Amino acid sequence: MKKHNTVFEALHWASSFLTEHGRDENAARILLQYLYETNYSGLMMRMHEEMPQQKLEQYQQMVEQHANGRPVQYITGIEEFYGRTFHVDESVLIPRPETEELIVGAIDRMKQLFGENKELNIADIGTGSGIIAITMKLEWPNAKVSATDISEAALNTAKSNAENLQAAIDFRLGDLTEPIANEKWDVILSNPPYIAYQEAEEMSDVVLDHEPHLALFAKDNGLEFYKRLAQSLPNLLNKRALVGVEIGYRQGEAVANLLKSSFPQAKVEIVKDINKKNRFVFCIIDV
Repeated sequence: MKKHNTVFEALHWASSFLTEHGRDENAARILLQYLYETNYSGLMMRMHEEMPQQKLEQYQQMVEQHANGRPVQYITGIEEFYGRTFHVDESVLIPRPETEELIVGAIDRMKQLFGENKELNIADIGTGSGIIAITMKLEWPNAKVSATDISEAALNTAKSNAENLQAAIDFRLGDLTEPIANEKWDVILSNPPYIAYQEAEEMSDVVLDHEPHLALFAKDNGLEFYKRLAQSLPNLLNKRALVGVEIGYRQGEAVANLLKSSFPQAKVEIVKDINKKNRFVFCIIDV
């Protein structure tokens, strides 16, 4: 870029540069909005302003980082989820919009099973940035919500998000359900690692090179954590309870069968996401 640029010229350069490098040109606008701490319409109003040199250099560095594969969310350190802003870094997965659908599906079923906003014990297994636990607490204020993760760095990110969003969450370090054993739960939700190692070759370099593999991959064709969850759940749940998990789109029948084996009398549903792909399994226990 030349030394003096308007916002419009900088945006035009960045969009072309990202397109040449095989990246989404919309990232150019998102990064510029972040830099100016504004929204789309606010940015449009600045189009003919000249960018200060320091801001121009900072923008160029951010655009080059994304061209080299670093996700926009790790560059800005934020991502929107369920209408709220969450901090994200390389210790956690970037929140996906599909996970919002897990929460919507869980809340709908909780209302049917328990009634509106009852006092419930909810656990989020493998919380990552804390999006599920925090959103559940804010959407169901009477719940007591606990969240586990095996990664201390991820838990630190989740704690920071909970503090920023004023959500009271009991965070626990440990493997899968171990930190919540010896207690009874009404609702257990999880978006565990579910990608089979052999699927890595199909994945984008942006994900593969930057997001934590600990939170992406699982053994047994991606089913390892569902198998372990299904084995541990009968000892953790109350007689009336709900389980909801996010899955890989090929895993619906396998995960549903694991939960049916643990809860033969339960209602087990495979639910599609907005893109018509199998994405969630819900298990409703009402003995």
